Amino acid sequence: MTPVQLERQINQWLQPANFRDYAPNGLQLDADRPIQHLVTGVTANQALIDAAIDAGADALLVHHGWFWKGESLPITGIKGRRVRALLGAGISLFGYHLPLDAHPELGNNAELARLMGWQSERGLNDDNIGDVGSCAPTSGASMASALESVLGQAPIWIDGGGLIRRLAWCTGAAQSYFQAAIDQGVDAFVTGEISEPMVHLAREAGVHYFAAGHHATERYGVQALGRRLAADCGLTHQFIDVASPV
Repeated sequence: MTPVQLERQINQWLQPANFRDYAPNGLQLDADRPIQHLVTGVTANQALIDAAIDAGADALLVHHGWFWKGESLPITGIKGRRVRALLGAGISLFGYHLPLDAHPELGNNAELARLMGWQSERGLNDDNIGDVGSCAPTSGASMASALESVLGQAPIWIDGGGLIRRLAWCTGAAQSYFQAAIDQGVDAFVTGEISEPMVHLAREAGVHYFAAGHHATERYGVQALGRRLAADCGLTHQFIDVASPV
């Protein structure tokens, strides 16, 4: 399978043209060699690149790729070293951001819900980035414990009081969606990060807030996509986790 063919297949599933994103989705670096062994990861940093090279990857598929809006354009310094490493090893890079958050089967939010046993009922916003749904009635402390058990790190928990029956969730840096979640009458909101105003908003609205880790909540969509590619396209797939506390 060529890099272009792989991009075409992923685009058919994720439909990136439907999203206004902060970086290009799809093939970001074409090493122009056939792909048999696919490595997936969260962020295309140097540690992941080095691990993919050691693993004999032909392609690297990530959620956080390169060429974000507003960043410096010259391919120098850290960016230059990353590009040289991939090209030198003949590894293509694919990055899918919002399309991989939103996909109803392969996406980060769908995978988080599956792992946690939550039932999605509708999208959190007009772009369907995030979900609103239900869970078995639970306390805030029990929810925090369950998130730690599944994701491997303790969340920051702002206690909103009361049982949790309805919740909203959006992986990554989605603290700006908290008010939208409150407006939909949920008991809790789960995301990756938190900013200082959200603490007071949670307490005053009486809604539990869980910042469960940007990296921790976004490890699963890219793995689901990698598994689907392996099954449907005859590739071998390996997920490599470069830990991040954020």
